Amino acid sequence: MKNYLAICAGLCVVLAFGSCKSKESMYRKAYDKAKAQDATDATENNYDDTPEVTPFVDTPVVDNNNNNNNYDNVPVRTETVTVVNGDGLKSYSVVVGSFSIKSNAENLVARLRSQGYSAQLAYNSARDMYRVVATTSDSKASAVQSRTQLRNTYPDAWLLYYGN
Repeated sequence: MKNYLAICAGLCVVLAFGSCKSKESMYRKAYDKAKAQDATDATENNYDDTPEVTPFVDTPVVDNNNNNNNYDNVPVRTETVTVVNGDGLKSYSVVVGSFSIKSNAENLVARLRSQGYSAQLAYNSARDMYRVVATTSDSKASAVQSRTQLRNTYPDAWLLYYGN
């Protein structure tokens, strides 16, 4: 009787451990399927959120509203943009961020607004980039001063001339 119980117990142990054994092929199938899905998502959604590193040409812009032209040598970019979210751009704007993904730009706009700025979102269709504008002004001198202050937090802030 003891032999019979020992044989039954041994058989149960062998069956229990044998049926729980993981098969590498099952894990491989799941892994391959997940990798294929990630590759498909990356190509369909274009998750490339690397910063724009294209060079730009400084455009000389003379501030006719300012009698003291000390700011004429400050570089300004001229771009054609469309206001996506905001009250509208004046002649000179301070851009603190450029994003290829709209939601990232909207997050920065919300953060700037919570800090008291009248931030706006503009879209440059030629470069397919969203520009986050922290401040906007009719005077180049005022925009340069604002940019100087913003560079403490946003060191890559730059001036945009929006020639309506």
